[in-house]
Amino acid sequence: MDLPLAETCFISTALCNAGFTFTEEPSERAGKSDGYCSRILRAQGTRNEGYNEFRLRVEGDPENYQPGSTYRVTLYASSPAYFRGFTLIALREGREGDKEEDYAGNFQIIDEEDTQFMINCPPAVTESTPRRRTRIQVFWTAPPSSSGCVTLKASIVQKRIIYFQDEGSLTKRMCEKESLYGETTEKPLLDCCACGTAKYRVTFYGNWSEKVHPKDYPRRANHWSAIIGASHSKNYVLWEYGGYASEGIKKVAELGSPVSMEEEIRQKGDDVLTVIKMKAQWPAWQPLNVRAAPSAEFSVDRTRHLMSFLTMLGPSPDWNVGLSAEDLCTKECGWAQRVVQDMIPWDAGTDNGVTYESPNKPTVPQEKIRPLTSLDHPQSPFYDPEGGAITPVARVVVERIARKGEQCNVVPDNVDDIVADIAQEEKEEDDTPETCIYSNWSPWSACSSATCDKGKRMRQRMLKAQLDLSVPCPHTQDFEPCMGPGCSDEEGSTCTMSEWITWSPCSMSCGMGLRSRERYVKQFPDDGSVCTLPTEENEKCIVNEECTPNSCLVTEWGEWDSCSATCGLGMKRRERMVKMPPPDGSICGAEVLEVEKCMMPECHTIPCMLSPWSDWSDCSVTCGKGMRTRQRVLKSPVELGECTEDLEQVEKCMLPECPTDCMVSEWTEWSECNKSCGKGHMIRTRMVKLEPQFGGDSCPETVQRKKCKIRKCNRGGGQGQVNSDEKKRRKEAREKRRSKQGGRQGEETTSPAEHPGCKMRPWSSWTDCTKLCGGGIQERLMTAKKRLKSAQLPSCKDRKEIRACNVYPC
Repeated sequence: MDLPLAETCFISTALCNAGFTFTEEPSERAGKSDGYCSRILRAQGTRNEGYNEFRLRVEGDPENYQPGSTYRVTLYASSPAYFRGFTLIALREGREGDKEEDYAGNFQIIDEEDTQFMINCPPAVTESTPRRRTRIQVFWTAPPSSSGCVTLKASIVQKRIIYFQDEGSLTKRMCEKESLYGETTEKPLLDCCACGTAKYRVTFYGNWSEKVHPKDYPRRANHWSAIIGASHSKNYVLWEYGGYASEGIKKVAELGSPVSMEEEIRQKGDDVLTVIKMKAQWPAWQPLNVRAAPSAEFSVDRTRHLMSFLTMLGPSPDWNVGLSAEDLCTKECGWAQRVVQDMIPWDAGTDNGVTYESPNKPTVPQEKIRPLTSLDHPQSPFYDPEGGAITPVARVVVERIARKGEQCNVVPDNVDDIVADIAQEEKEEDDTPETCIYSNWSPWSACSSATCDKGKRMRQRMLKAQLDLSVPCPHTQDFEPCMGPGCSDEEGSTCTMSEWITWSPCSMSCGMGLRSRERYVKQFPDDGSVCTLPTEENEKCIVNEECTPNSCLVTEWGEWDSCSATCGLGMKRRERMVKMPPPDGSICGAEVLEVEKCMMPECHTIPCMLSPWSDWSDCSVTCGKGMRTRQRVLKSPVELGECTEDLEQVEKCMLPECPTDCMVSEWTEWSECNKSCGKGHMIRTRMVKLEPQFGGDSCPETVQRKKCKIRKCNRGGGQGQVNSDEKKRRKEAREKRRSKQGGRQGEETTSPAEHPGCKMRPWSSWTDCTKLCGGGIQERLMTAKKRLKSAQLPSCKDRKEIRACNVYPC
């Protein structure tokens, strides 16, 4: 069988153990690729299609991949199928796999006892040892942006059959996910070609709440720890997937303390431009109209154009979210305008806990940082037996707010935010220790001077908690100089505005229309007054006064209608009329209706009046696992609107395990008779296959005996002799009974091994069992020690006993 180049990596090491032989022939490309799966392997075997017996799956079953994101890839067989070997590769679409650049992304080994990288094809993953298996897992990190579509392909080796699949269950095709937020960054650019500096604002929106992530949500202590990060160069890595957590990362991940992490960052000197810090959030989620999302500002330049940060999900073993080396420098030598990322938690590799409130259990040795997945552990709050994607717990928005210096971007920027100066980054840096928990500052009071004489104004905050008494907490009052309204030494009551951006295109393609331009407030008045300078200008514009014959004359736009929504997002419209149709009688091509989105104040859920929850119903089963429910009733009037609260809850319940009866095997054949003549017995056995559990029926007998008679034994002497011997035997028996009653005991006279007319040796030890399990037989013998002259032959014959042994199942 000749395999094409696209499948040259699809040869598992298990083939050698399955009886295959290979011959290697240099391909035409061998000289070019030099070791990247560049040979054609010829295998003597059978090639089949895998169909649905085997399946390759990417966690969450995504149709698109996010560049740089990590996914769990699973290859498994449906019961009762299995496989001995496999090979897994990721190819760029349309590539053959004979060059290094043909491969997309990188695999990461999860279990080295199960998987390894292929020796003769480094980008491929194969089995470590050939054996029967039904499932393997690896991580795959998607390639960077602009890599196009990728195909994950697997081969399966089962006995002497190789299963390939170019389409179907052993192949997964994914294309790059398109950006939803305009210009973003490629990650990471090794060298930045942008000029000047840029200033950004990063805002953190936590979405970790009981409503979005209900499983085992910690209601009392949920919070986000203080956010810590930096803008930095490529020479410094705060954290990354596949790396190990530093001591500072460990302190954030396990304790939520950013102190050590900040020390590590500041020790990096010129590799760091700005330290990024935001306050902790208790509780983890509140509506934005109650608590504003935390934010911080930072700067980047050509050498320090990466941004990283992290924050702990608390309580948790060592779970965090954050960005790692987010590159804000674009390939067009400009600065990214906006970056939006939804975030899932990652594990720092320092604690073995699997639930939010697992007890501390250090991971020894320390493991690598990795993203959490929905298949990590059944007790995990993010567990999904179907392997779906984890719902994001946060979103971070990074927005450019200003640029300074000469810019050299190849593609013109559509936002004019170049300023003459960028204020020193940390002029308002808050030096409050993380162990001091304060309320927000109150608004500034009115100035103590109502004239242009200098006065003071004050603001206050409340100390809510001091977590470490050895660390002093700063003041709770703040003062600053001020003057009466309209007075300022430095004209502080004036607004500082940005330059106007360029005019928008004219609203008309023919004739008279409107165009607009905007600017923004760079600095509000120091006295707290409102800035009244306009931020938008409109003016009339005329395009192509000599319009074509089908042009028409229209009126000015009317006023906008009211928003269609009373709260939240809605639509509004405005109209204008045709004053003069085209001279040729054709239809006027000008727009006479315009529609745009409008945003009203945030919608608030109508309060619901609900009855208390009812008692839980009985479990749906009488034993084992089941479900139970409880309900409540809506008491508020229907006229108030629809109530969105749940009226029924369902949870799992567990009753005592269901009884399991004993199970036994079939009877064995009867054994041989234990006597060679006369009356004896035979036995047969059966073994216990399953012991009774949880009150199930007990096991029946496992050994049975029945009588057997081979032939009559030969007796010596005449009938008279027999009667005489019988009398003598009875007399000896009476004497033995008298001896026992009189307390005279002796081994020779009372031993059960004595028989009339002879003395017998004691029973021998039992022989070894004939079977180790499943029911065997043991024997023991009794032989004559001394034969009296009057003894008859049958009385002094050697004796044998048989018993069952090792009756438990194998």
